[in-house]
Amino acid sequence: MRTFLFLGSINGLLAVALGAFAAHGLKSKLDEYLLGVFQTGVHYQMVHALALVLVAILLKLSPGSSQLAWAGWCFFGGIVLFSGSLYALSLSGIKPLGAITPFGGVLFLAGWLLLALYAWKSVS
Repeated sequence: MRTFLFLGSINGLLAVALGAFAAHGLKSKLDEYLLGVFQTGVHYQMVHALALVLVAILLKLSPGSSQLAWAGWCFFGGIVLFSGSLYALSLSGIKPLGAITPFGGVLFLAGWLLLALYAWKSVS
C-alpha cells in the first residue's frame, strides 16, 4: 500500500511540475503539436497518479490483493512508458520514440481491467 501511495504522490507532484514547465518553459520552444504531445503525457500521468493513490487506498481495505497490486504496477509502468515516451519524443523530436507509447497505453488498459475485475470480485 505504501509503495503505491508513494508512487502516486510523486507522480502527481511530477505531473504538476511538468505541466507548469510546459506552460511556462516550453511554450516558446516547442511548436503547437509537440507542446500538445507533452501536455498529453502530463494529463495521463496525473490521471494515473490518482489511480495509484486509489490502488493504495483499496489495498488498505483488501491487503494482499494480487489484482490490485498488479493494477498498480500496470499503472506505474504505463506512466513510465506512455508519458515518458511522449516527454522524450516532444523534447528530442525523435519520432521513433512514439513507437513505445502504445505499450504504455496497453499497460494502462490492463491496470483498469484488473481494477474492474477486483471490483467485480469484491462485490460478489
